[in-house]
Amino acid sequence: MTTKERILRLLRENARISNGDIAARLSISEKKVASAIAELEKEKIILGYTAVVNDLDEAVVRALIEVKVTPQRDGGFDHVAMRIARFPEVRTAKLVSGSYDLLIEVEGKTLQDVAGFVSAKLSSIDGVISCATSFQLKKYKEVGKIFENDEEDNRLKVSP
Repeated sequence: MTTKERILRLLRENARISNGDIAARLSISEKKVASAIAELEKEKIILGYTAVVNDLDEAVVRALIEVKVTPQRDGGFDHVAMRIARFPEVRTAKLVSGSYDLLIEVEGKTLQDVAGFVSAKLSSIDGVISCATSFQLKKYKEVGKIFENDEEDNRLKVSP
């Protein structure tokens, strides 16, 4: 594993980790860490830093939408996917394999906001064949972080 890959692993675990702590964990200089991070940002491997927030009390509605798309002649799914990704309601947009082509996550203040986005904006895009919407009811884990850890671990114990 390269130094950059090791730095990325640490940043994924905690984006607020200091360059000094990274340097100490990897036994390299702080200057080398700063240089590597600057390169990763310049190469657009690191696009930004974010917090994983437990927003259960926040008044938002999130939905996952499976989208079937007709590929475009000069760009496959990219043109339609980028058009969808530019909407402010869209939090994530991914090309996936399986029975649909794109998986997007959208956010609105109400169910009607999300439904309006799907009917007025998403389904009217040239190339969008169909959409299937699932609403998020509860979040258990995101980006490797478990949200509720009050319960005892009830998994079966494995013994040799």
